[in-house]
Amino acid sequence: MVQLSGTLASSLSPRQVRGIIAAIAAITAVGLSLSASLPLLALTLEYRGISDTWIGINTAFSGVASIVATPVGPYLARKLGTPQALLISLLVAGFSLPFFFVLENFWAWFPLRLLFHGATTSAFILSEFWINALAPSKHRGFLMGVYATVLALGFASGPLVLAYAGTTGALPFLLAGAGIIIAALPVLVGFNAAPRIESKATSKLYAFLWIAPAATLAGFVFGAVEQSGISLLPLFGLKIGLTAETATLLVSAMAAGNMVLQIPLGMLSDRMNRRHLLIYCGAFGVVGALLMIPLSGSFYGICALLFVWGGVVAGLYTVGLTHLGARFDGANLASANAAFVLMYSIGQLVGPASTGLALSTWGADGLPLVFAGFLGAYVIICLIRGTRLGAAR
Repeated sequence: MVQLSGTLASSLSPRQVRGIIAAIAAITAVGLSLSASLPLLALTLEYRGISDTWIGINTAFSGVASIVATPVGPYLARKLGTPQALLISLLVAGFSLPFFFVLENFWAWFPLRLLFHGATTSAFILSEFWINALAPSKHRGFLMGVYATVLALGFASGPLVLAYAGTTGALPFLLAGAGIIIAALPVLVGFNAAPRIESKATSKLYAFLWIAPAATLAGFVFGAVEQSGISLLPLFGLKIGLTAETATLLVSAMAAGNMVLQIPLGMLSDRMNRRHLLIYCGAFGVVGALLMIPLSGSFYGICALLFVWGGVVAGLYTVGLTHLGARFDGANLASANAAFVLMYSIGQLVGPASTGLALSTWGADGLPLVFAGFLGAYVIICLIRGTRLGAAR
């Protein structure tokens, strides 16, 4: 690790270091607030008497917001500049979040989801493009692993905020919104170190879905599983007999595993076939999801499983982004990253709705069964495409 650090330091200019740190710090603050707000929103709807199915549908609407917002980030970055576009996204998201507490009408939450999740989607697209564009090629996987690790630290800490501030009243909404606004500070620090987009991409955004299908499909599957986990694991916890505050810690366990395993997975992606690594992560995810059923009777057992499972499955995101960063640059990288986030967003739409329906139909077992289904389908599709198109694709 010391040798790697020395080699990495010699590969980065001061501008690159400042820019990467600024982008990582900003999106980490967003991740902390987002991981607190998503289970908070689900529990708030539960307290207001909304059914599991409708909670899942409303949560899935965040995917609609992300799909709509996906082309906006690269467009704003090209017209205004990357840091300017990121600042706008952060301020819109931070100021809109407390209105979920203010607006008690359930139907008003749908347009509010469009605003809030659209802004956070743009923030993620711009931050990941920022990091990927500045990372040197031979250490891109490691740096994306660092990014994912620090982001996971934010996601793991978010539910702890709920354990401290509670899950009722205005305080948790205000704290989560303030966290997103604070994320603007590191953007200002790294303002002059952001990459520029000076021309349009040579391919349409949707073309990247076909150019790099294994990576973009990984984004879809991870979006479905992660969004369902962050939003609906607390409901899964309630169904297996946990209290509301304890149930939110299941999200922390999943995110903590993400934090620990992304650097090793990123380093592996710099040294082996990324397609194969994506398949291995998906296959492990199937087995781990099915093990949630027999381990649901033990709080410590399910937390330990979610720790390992969450870290390995999150490798779909880290390795997928690294794969795209190695293949594209400039405007094409921004569009490829947007295509990845588009698929991730579609997963956000499909996953929570499917999982919410499964929880209503099959009880607690519905959540792990849906997870295993998504991951299993991904592995099968990748194996079929690999047989037909060859590992080079």
